Amino acid sequence: MPETADLMTMAALLLAIGGFAGVIAGLLGVGGGIILVPAFFYAFAALGYGGPDLMQVCLATSLATIIVTSLRSVHAHNRKGAVDWAILKGWAPGIAIGAVAGVLAVAQLRTPALQAIFGSLALVVAFYLGFGRSSWRLGPAMPVGVARAALSPLVGFLSVLMGIGGGSFGVPLMSLFNTPIHRAVATAAGFGVVIAVPSVAGFLLTSVSGAPPYTLGAVNLPAFVLVIAMTLVTTPWGVRLAHAMDPGPLKRVFAAFLAVVALNMLRKAAGW
Repeated sequence: MPETADLMTMAALLLAIGGFAGVIAGLLGVGGGIILVPAFFYAFAALGYGGPDLMQVCLATSLATIIVTSLRSVHAHNRKGAVDWAILKGWAPGIAIGAVAGVLAVAQLRTPALQAIFGSLALVVAFYLGFGRSSWRLGPAMPVGVARAALSPLVGFLSVLMGIGGGSFGVPLMSLFNTPIHRAVATAAGFGVVIAVPSVAGFLLTSVSGAPPYTLGAVNLPAFVLVIAMTLVTTPWGVRLAHAMDPGPLKRVFAAFLAVVALNMLRKAAGW
């Protein structure tokens, strides 16, 4: 049984992580997972939980929180008529297949490999956040047929490997294919549900070693509960800040911050 002081320290760190993730998600419109995964890793490692499966716990717990936040987001966006259900229904089966494949891949990988994958993909996301332009286009409409069959599983697969929902890959993808940004953000929240539900079901059946206390499968329950509680409080703060100021410069600052986090993950993966 962990010491009470250790549990209190863990709770305090998790509350701070959830609060920060909520503000950033509301302010910049990025998914909380891109913040939660490295934050969970550094917090748990600092508390002495540094086993070979620690990144699995971080990914799974992040995805568990995404079930709740994405459902709330889809509901809110749908009330405003912003969700493109045709895109969501067409892409959901492939995304779900990719998510399941992602769980199977993660179950075979240890922390250094998952750190390397997260760091590499996070650099791509940071580049797009920092340098992407709303005018960039790959096509006039979202792909269908063979292109959709190839891209949709890739979205689910890569998202699970990073422990993130639909925003980091889904929003840029839809924007590049001429989907209006507000509709892309709303529909990507639906992607998040499709990614998170099957992947968390798989992670609950995954056996991990050296996990923090009260971990079910690969999902840490205190982190899930405390982070959800804090993001419910602080995400609206971030939204209000976004309406009160220009988030563009802050997005570039966050892109630089994310690049530093990604490079540090790559450094740790290399054993430096």
